[in-house]
Amino acid sequence: MIRSGFSALALLLSAWANASTLPDSLPGGSPNVPVQQLDLERYAGTWHEVARLPMFFQRNCMKDTTATYTRQDNGRVTVRNACREDDGSLIEVVGEARTTDVAGGLEVRFAPAWLGWIPAVWADYWIVDLDPDYQWAVVGGPGKGALWVLSREPNMPAELLERLRQRSEARGYDLSTLIVATAP
Repeated sequence: MIRSGFSALALLLSAWANASTLPDSLPGGSPNVPVQQLDLERYAGTWHEVARLPMFFQRNCMKDTTATYTRQDNGRVTVRNACREDDGSLIEVVGEARTTDVAGGLEVRFAPAWLGWIPAVWADYWIVDLDPDYQWAVVGGPGKGALWVLSREPNMPAELLERLRQRSEARGYDLSTLIVATAP
């Protein structure tokens, strides 16, 4: 069963930005800014959710959460987010992302395309950390109220997840309620 309705999950999982590698450790109070460069071709494809902050719109997502990005001819990106409920039902939403004038910025919408002219249907979200080989990404935003850790593989080494957690906390994210996905 496919339901389209957990659209906000797509907002943050579909964040695009410009990427650069940060050092392994960041000083306390590091700025919460998007990465500086991003190769959209390399970023396209499927990402698995490894961890996230709790979000109301993801309350029924229990496992197998993914975000798939596909470049469009018009320069925008199709975003397909999916997850499974406890009973195995598939929840899916499809939206669109566009780049912004802000370095590393992206705007995402899951409202119908005919509402795309309304500024409020577009949400700003950022990739705040990205592997130079595009094997993992940390997606957040200017308000620091949402955060996702994504990987090309369904699993991530615990040491890497801990390092990304520390780096995100140094940016000001409160990860005391971080939900870590269970291995498939």
